[in-house]
Amino acid sequence: MNPETLKQMLEAYRRGQMELDEVMSYLRDLPYKNLEFARIDNHRQLRQGFPEVIFGQGKTTEQIIAIIESMLQFDGNILVTRTSEAVFDQVRAIITDAEYHPSARMIRIIRQPAPRKHGHVAVVAAGTSDLPVAEEAAMTADTLGNPIDRFYDVGVAGVHRLLSIRDQLIKARVVICVAGMEGALPSVVGGLVGVPVIAVPTSIGYGASFGGLAALLSMLNSCASNVVVVNIDNGFSAGVVAHLINQ
Repeated sequence: MNPETLKQMLEAYRRGQMELDEVMSYLRDLPYKNLEFARIDNHRQLRQGFPEVIFGQGKTTEQIIAIIESMLQFDGNILVTRTSEAVFDQVRAIITDAEYHPSARMIRIIRQPAPRKHGHVAVVAAGTSDLPVAEEAAMTADTLGNPIDRFYDVGVAGVHRLLSIRDQLIKARVVICVAGMEGALPSVVGGLVGVPVIAVPTSIGYGASFGGLAALLSMLNSCASNVVVVNIDNGFSAGVVAHLINQ
């Protein structure tokens, strides 16, 4: 639940505009709501500053819709990651203000836009094949109120492309760097900027990349001391951490 919503509800009770039973019905489900197949963490907005996010992969459309409807009783902003346009079509039939972002594979509902931050988050991707993960990171950070600068297809195989945007990169408060193959890009970016670089290994690459493991190990062994690493293909976590740094 948004802290401001809770404050307004308690003020309405104090003024006699809400009955005690109404207030208690909200508070009863505030820690979590048990839907049998899922326990919705309605308390996360108060603890962390942003609501729980729905990981769509592996869930049925019916489960996703039920979770969204439950969350909307407490939270105005909903993200569903790793989902498809087919799922979105069924969601939008019920929740008409839902929007789909195919490049990020995300459903997004925005009813309480987050205050915009002053610092910018730069999202850098090595190749076009890395865009789904890069866009997942960018859309997550954008939803949380961060201005985003995108720089795509600037991998080290053509390092002049990266060097040409250096002046723009150094203006960012934090850089999310997404790469597959050997995962060299974050080390190079880390050597160019004086801000945190969140490295995201992707599962893009030929056989010896081992589904992103080669990129992950390369990033973990980076000699750039400002580079930190999230899990393979985990653009969502990169977007959240970038948001926390940018606060």
